[in-house]
Amino acid sequence: MQEITSKQRSRLKSIAANLQPVTQIGKGGVTDNLLKTLSDALEAHELIKVTILAGSGEDPVNLAENVADLLDATPVAVIGRKAIFYRRSSRENFVHLEF
Repeated sequence: MQEITSKQRSRLKSIAANLQPVTQIGKGGVTDNLLKTLSDALEAHELIKVTILAGSGEDPVNLAENVADLLDATPVAVIGRKAIFYRRSSRENFVHLEF
């Protein structure tokens, strides 16, 4: 997991403000299928937003940190029930986010 500064975190949050959530985490919790979906989305976009439904039964901050650990991603922020994750793409010939 990559450490980011508060300035970088702020920049990523502003970029994420215009993103639509790629998926939601509900009462089914964190499954292998969900992790694959999120990992693929991170590989494609580097920055993603996920909705954590109230039915998940977990604290959104704890859930976001657990998911980030499993994805080897950085939890940028949790705002209400929306979590933002960042992971640099390993793809070649890809325009990486500058922040």
